[in-house]
Amino acid sequence: MEDRKLRIAAVGDELLAGLGDPRALGWLGRVLARTPQDGVTVESFSLPCPQEGTEGLSARWLEEAGRRFSDAHENRLVIGLSGRDIEFGLSTARSRLNLANILDSATQKRLEVFVVGPPPTLDPVQNRRLGELNTAFADVTTRRKHLYVDTFSPLLNHEQWRQDLAANGGTPGQAGYGLMAWLVLHRGWFQWLGMDTPD
Repeated sequence: MEDRKLRIAAVGDELLAGLGDPRALGWLGRVLARTPQDGVTVESFSLPCPQEGTEGLSARWLEEAGRRFSDAHENRLVIGLSGRDIEFGLSTARSRLNLANILDSATQKRLEVFVVGPPPTLDPVQNRRLGELNTAFADVTTRRKHLYVDTFSPLLNHEQWRQDLAANGGTPGQAGYGLMAWLVLHRGWFQWLGMDTPD
């Protein structure tokens, strides 16, 4: 029997690129390294854009990701969300709408989407607003029957996460990206790809 052929396009901000990771893998690279390729060929294309919020993501995702998709593959979309909308002054309602538009368009194109929410910062004020944004993003995603991984709640008071951010000027390092990857791998990644969870 011929192997399944999966093609994944991933869009997001600099965390998708692994900025600050001495191993240059980021969370996505770590997740892909642990994704078995027995009986399946997985091709992944990472398309990060620094300091991007949902407006920028909504404007570019289809053109950029669409060029990586193929009729000969099962095409999947990964979205790594950030908290930039807060800095840009967007309302939570606007952020919801931007994500909803992306997901609705992806659904029309029969794309299965895996959404990774924004992780916490070291700033308590920013985190209060991020918590609201995370809840909104999760609601929009799950209502549309796509998968959402909440990285905010489990990492908010996680000592290792906070130490890693403090040591790296507010950006994750090796430990932080490892924690994000663990959450993705244990919150539905393999099921989303239609794979058995490795032992």
